[in-house]
Amino acid sequence: MRASKLYILDTNVLLHDPNSLTEFKEQDVVIPITVLEELDRIKDRKQNVAQEARIAIRKIDKILSFAKSPEEITTGVPIKLPVADASMELGKLSIFPDHELDIHKGFLQDRSNNDNMIINTALHLQSINPARQVILVTKDINMRLKALGVGLKRVEDYRTDQLISDLDLLAKGYRELEGNFWDQVNDVKSQQHGSRTFHRISRDHLPDAFLNEYIYDQEEFAARIVEVDEKELTLMDINQRFLKDRQCWGIKPLDIAQAFAMDAINDPNIDLCILNGAAGSGKTLIALASCLEMVIEQGRYNKIIVTRSTPPVAEDIGFLPGTEEEKMTPWLAAIQDNLEAMHESDEQPQSSIKYTIEKANIQFKSLNFIRGRSIQDALVLIDETQNLTPSQLKTILTRCGKGTKMICLGNLAQIDSNYLTPLTSGLTYIVERFKDYSGAATIHLESVVRSRLAEYAEEHL
Repeated sequence: MRASKLYILDTNVLLHDPNSLTEFKEQDVVIPITVLEELDRIKDRKQNVAQEARIAIRKIDKILSFAKSPEEITTGVPIKLPVADASMELGKLSIFPDHELDIHKGFLQDRSNNDNMIINTALHLQSINPARQVILVTKDINMRLKALGVGLKRVEDYRTDQLISDLDLLAKGYRELEGNFWDQVNDVKSQQHGSRTFHRISRDHLPDAFLNEYIYDQEEFAARIVEVDEKELTLMDINQRFLKDRQCWGIKPLDIAQAFAMDAINDPNIDLCILNGAAGSGKTLIALASCLEMVIEQGRYNKIIVTRSTPPVAEDIGFLPGTEEEKMTPWLAAIQDNLEAMHESDEQPQSSIKYTIEKANIQFKSLNFIRGRSIQDALVLIDETQNLTPSQLKTILTRCGKGTKMICLGNLAQIDSNYLTPLTSGLTYIVERFKDYSGAATIHLESVVRSRLAEYAEEHL
């Protein structure tokens, strides 16, 4: 039976999710030649998305390798899944030679504009397939508006990997309970293990709780949920006063959320810490201070690797002078700013900063360094994770070797990528995906502590 829908994929969809070709079930998928040309230009650049371009090209090649003739590539080659998923029936993949289009009235005339050529492909296929739904799928909002404006009936965002429908539903990582916690609990089983106290309570008290979520009341009780089953929750007791009085490298948390973040980062049982919050909420300062404490004072790790997603307009750092670390310095100025803040009262601040960088073995690396590596006994600080796709973050997190902790920092209100939204960002993706993993904790920092001006700007602009 012929598929009722025909999906035309934009380049940014394949970059966002190289596995998207198998996400349209029994429906057919079309890739314009223009998209292949864009992938070809991107794959050899030193960009964060170059890896995704290469993966997408390999996926396309693997499917088209089953073609029995060149003509079948334009008419459609059945999309095949690995043997384990062979029971699912998929549609066909075809390549459309959009460069051969006879552009006439109603089509976008500028052939030099790649978006126009992809939209023209969708318009042409819509005109010759009146019985089918022809749908252009793109992450580019402006392209969606343009396509609708010239007469395309169906244009969609790619939402297959969107785990939540509203950003307000994103897990904060902690919750406040009204009044006194113990007044609300009827039955509790408490046990002492070393210096830690654990409480088992009915899950009915917190039915939607998840692993490593922090809870606190309006008095002094605070705890982290360390075990969840169908009937009970196990809480690890942490006194609020202890959390707020804790110091790392001379830095004390200014609010309860920062205290939870510092606790999670310093916990040896947590391998992944995700700090999401507004600019000026203290994400980088808390993370960096904790890292310095664990490397220099405690000797738990050998080095600190700092990396980030560079802005799309300058993903290729090759134009900058110097070594890789010198090239990355402009993009990692936030780390330098926080080091200066931590040592501003020293007699010789610059000497102190230099000593700290050398003593902690802080390495500034591009994301290309992370790919293909197995990183051992290190703290990896990944800044600006809101600009990474789920696929890119998967590539980075799977580099985590023995004795390594990953710390992801991001602000969903400051996404620079032209094909990511707060709901489809890799940061949102990992917050939701790692909610049920015992080795991960997420904290949303809400208060802006940088300055009055920064706080006002965050709230009103």
